[in-house]
Amino acid sequence: MAGRVLCRFSSLLRLRSSVLPSCTRFYSLNPEPEPLTVRQQQDGIRKIILNNPKKRNALSLSMLESLREDILTDVDSDELRVIVIAANGPVFSSGHDLKELTSAQGRAHHTKVFNTCSEVMTLIQDIPIPVIAMVNGVATAAGCQLVASCDIAVATDKSSFATPGVNVGLFCSTPAVAIGRAVPRKVAMEMLFTGTPISARDALLHGLVSKVVPEERLEEETLTIARRVCRSSRPVVALGKATFQRQMAQGRDAAYATASKVMVENLALTDGQEGIRAFFEKRNPVWNHRVEKAHD
Repeated sequence: MAGRVLCRFSSLLRLRSSVLPSCTRFYSLNPEPEPLTVRQQQDGIRKIILNNPKKRNALSLSMLESLREDILTDVDSDELRVIVIAANGPVFSSGHDLKELTSAQGRAHHTKVFNTCSEVMTLIQDIPIPVIAMVNGVATAAGCQLVASCDIAVATDKSSFATPGVNVGLFCSTPAVAIGRAVPRKVAMEMLFTGTPISARDALLHGLVSKVVPEERLEEETLTIARRVCRSSRPVVALGKATFQRQMAQGRDAAYATASKVMVENLALTDGQEGIRAFFEKRNPVWNHRVEKAHD
């Protein structure tokens, strides 16, 4: 079962054939165009930076496709252990690019935009590695949805979050899917019906973010979490993430049945047994980071 659970995301890799082979997309035709997203990786931590501050890091179709590609590139590599999504500029993301949502663009384009956005949001939760949002500034509409979709979110105390679509005649129905699963129902409904921003402190209180820190400590705090994830066994973390997502959609009894079965499968992993041995031998575990069975 562990192997099947860890391979749930494998079909998503086929998406890569539908995007450009380059690792970035560009938002202008200048001689030296800036990439929409920037991908960096070191010591198991991949940092993906939304890089269109002039347009408030709007999640245009091109931005979404670039983000998707940056997430999927070598996602099954043992060298990748955690992803951090950050942004350049004072706005984390303002959500969809409204210029793409006019009647002139047409229904087919609108459908592609929202289907691609939903693809990216579910991808974040389906891949086998944790994804951390590193937020410094405003996150609205689909930008707030992106934060809510991440497994962990660290925000500065000057950040704010909103779903203001109702104020421009476009209710934030797709952001509501992620936000409604991250915060209490009545908090989500107030955000959706009024478009009123909530502070970082209120976002922490209601569960939209995991931690609020001063701006100067944002990267340090985020990387501390990321490095801690890197110290654990990759297949154990992957199994745990997939199981958490699965059981959260189930009733209590079914969730316990699922989780109990997965605990047994976890114990059958080589890294599961290595951790127990290391505990008794009072040493640090040596993970092999592979989906291997210690016993049947």
